Amino acid sequence: MDRLLHHLDRTLDELDPPRWEDPDADATHLIRTVHGLRRVPLRALRPGDLRMLVGQRIALPYVLPLAVRPLLEEPLLDATFYEGDLLLAVVRAPAPAWAVFPNLAVRLRDVIETLPAEAVADLPRGAAEDLTRFVEGPASPADPCRKRSRTPRTSLRR
Repeated sequence: MDRLLHHLDRTLDELDPPRWEDPDADATHLIRTVHGLRRVPLRALRPGDLRMLVGQRIALPYVLPLAVRPLLEEPLLDATFYEGDLLLAVVRAPAPAWAVFPNLAVRLRDVIETLPAEAVADLPRGAAEDLTRFVEGPASPADPCRKRSRTPRTSLRR
């Protein structure tokens, strides 16, 4: 994550080659938006932008750590649609993306485990299962002695 901080003034097009061509004239709003976000300096990406990029699995080695940073302080941040939408996009990122950031995954798991059960119950259907799956994920290679509990403290299951 520290080396990412040195690149905050660069764009995904610069950091994650090849540079994407302009979208076709008849491209969907989503495609036009994602293409445009690749040209925005990392520093300027907002939580909603990060939610979209993570959800579309775009440049995860650069975007995932940026998306986790605000979640460590405010896990149920409302990025675009509802409280917790950024968190759910992040925990749904594929496991190989997390392999690059084992310590960050552990920190996020710790935050998720402190969420009140009532808050988790207010999230969309399937969210509790997604959070539980992430929390019960493999222990970090950086912390091999840490054992994942089968039931998080928040009792994420409804």
